[in-house]
Amino acid sequence: MTLYIRRESSKLWKRFCSEISTEIGLLAENWKYLLAGLICQYIHGLAAKGVHYIHRPGPTLQDLGFFLLPELGQERSYISETVFTSVFLSFFLWTFHPFILKTKKIYTVLIWCRVLAFLVACQFLRVITFYSTQLPGPNYHCREGSKVSRLPWPKSALEVLEINPHGVMYGCGDLIFSSHMIFTLVFVRTYQKYGTKRFIKLFGWLIAIVQSLLIIASRKHYSVDVVVAWYTVNLVVFCLDKKLPELPDRTAVLLPVISKDRTKEENHKLLNGNGVDPADWRPRAQVNGKIDSNGVHTDNSMNGA
Repeated sequence: MTLYIRRESSKLWKRFCSEISTEIGLLAENWKYLLAGLICQYIHGLAAKGVHYIHRPGPTLQDLGFFLLPELGQERSYISETVFTSVFLSFFLWTFHPFILKTKKIYTVLIWCRVLAFLVACQFLRVITFYSTQLPGPNYHCREGSKVSRLPWPKSALEVLEINPHGVMYGCGDLIFSSHMIFTLVFVRTYQKYGTKRFIKLFGWLIAIVQSLLIIASRKHYSVDVVVAWYTVNLVVFCLDKKLPELPDRTAVLLPVISKDRTKEENHKLLNGNGVDPADWRPRAQVNGKIDSNGVHTDNSMNGA
C-alpha cells in the first residue's frame, strides 16, 4: 500500500511539474491579454461605483418577477450570493484541474484568456446600458431612507479610484443588466463547450436558472436585468466564440522533435524519452500506421503491407 501511494504521488508530482512548465510558457506568451482583462474588471468596478454617485432612490418599479416570486427578505438575501460564490469557485477550480487529473482538454491560461474576453465584451455593453438610464434600485439598501442609497461626492481623485468590498456589495444604480448573470452564464457556456461531464453541464444550466430566480426574489435586480442578461450574454459569447482562435487539442500524442542540429546520440535519447527540455516535444495526432524517426506517418495500407 505504501509503495502504491509513493508511486502515485510521484506520478502526480511529475504531472504537476509538467503542467507548470507548459502553463508558464503559455503565460509568457499571453500575459498581456490576461492583464488587459483584469484591468477591464477594475474599470468595470469603477464604472459601477460611478453610477452610484448619480443614483436617486425612488419607489420600486412595477415588476412581474416581484409579483410572481415571494420576497426572500434581508435576512435571507445571502442565499443568492452563496449560490453565485459556489458557481465562481467551482469554475475557478475546474480550470486548474489539468494540474491534478489526467483529463487534459484545456490549458488554464488559454481558457482564462477566452473567459476574460467574454466578460469584458459583456461588461462593456452593461456599462453603456446602465449609464444610459438610471433606475431606482430595488435592493433594500438602495431604497428611500437608506443611508447608503446615495454616495457623497468624492473629496479627492484617490477616492474615485478606490474600490472597496463594502462598495461592491452595497452598490446602487448598476442594474441593466445583471453582472452576476454575466459571470454565471459565461462560466456555464464555457463548461458546456470544454467540460467532459454531461451531468455537470445540465446541472450548470439548472443552477443558472435558479440563480436568476434568486436574484429577483432577493430584490437585487428587476426582472428585466436578468432577462436582458440571458439573451445578451449568450449572443455575445456565441459571436465571439466564432471569432476567437480555437483552443489547441490536448488529446494529441507528444512526440520528440528530431533536429538535424543535434548529434545522433542526442536524438536517440529523445526518442527513448530521456529529453528533459519541453521545447524538444510537440503534439502529433495519433493515426493508424507507424511514425518514423522524423515524425512522418507512414500508412501500412498505402505501402501495400
